[in-house]
Amino acid sequence: MLILKNVEVFYGKIHAVKHVSLHVRKGEIVALIGANGAGKTTLLSTISGLIRAGSGSIIYEGSEITNRNPDAIVKMGISHVPEGRHIFKTLTVEDNLLLGSYHRYSLKRSTLIKKDMEKMYSMFPILEKRNKQLAGTLSGGEQQMLAIGRALMAEPRLLILDEPGTGLAPTIVKEIFSHIVQLRDNHELTVLLVEQNARSALKIADSGYVIETGRIIVQGTAEELLSNRDVQRAYLGRDVDAEVKI
Repeated sequence: MLILKNVEVFYGKIHAVKHVSLHVRKGEIVALIGANGAGKTTLLSTISGLIRAGSGSIIYEGSEITNRNPDAIVKMGISHVPEGRHIFKTLTVEDNLLLGSYHRYSLKRSTLIKKDMEKMYSMFPILEKRNKQLAGTLSGGEQQMLAIGRALMAEPRLLILDEPGTGLAPTIVKEIFSHIVQLRDNHELTVLLVEQNARSALKIADSGYVIETGRIIVQGTAEELLSNRDVQRAYLGRDVDAEVKI
């Protein structure tokens, strides 16, 4: 579904992403793990068009999308939930969700969008209770649910999630990760996931990549990465006490 070939990204003279190649198969959850500053967020932002690639190729469902505008990438079926959520805090929950479907909106499709809103409320019942509430007054977990719901309103086939569990209580992270698994299993959604809690991310993933100083250094199935001693020592040891069991 998604193929990256030798992608490089620069911030001025800083070489942030170096010859990264990876692939995400349809129907998979793929985890991208690494230390802070390793290039995870930069790589996700490059896929979704927020940052321009210096070189290399990004192919989605057979089409070249390297350096396309973000709105065109959304229309092609990729939604990105950024680190920090970036919801519209001065708008209501309902309006945030509706904005997720902006490229689909027309009088002919308004009924379909309304049905999709109902699906979001079914998935995240707390959002229906808060639908007229300003998004900025929600708890952190509720804001993360809203950010995911808003992304799903665009009808993506590939969902990119950047640190969905950051700053949230373990019980809330468990709930959000359960929703991610359900999206794969019940809605045939493909997910590319970056998560600080590497062990928990790999627990729900099918495969994964480890990125270090802008380079992919290890790749394999989730089981292989969980059992890899170098990965355990560098990325999993600190997560043992905070592991979220799904």
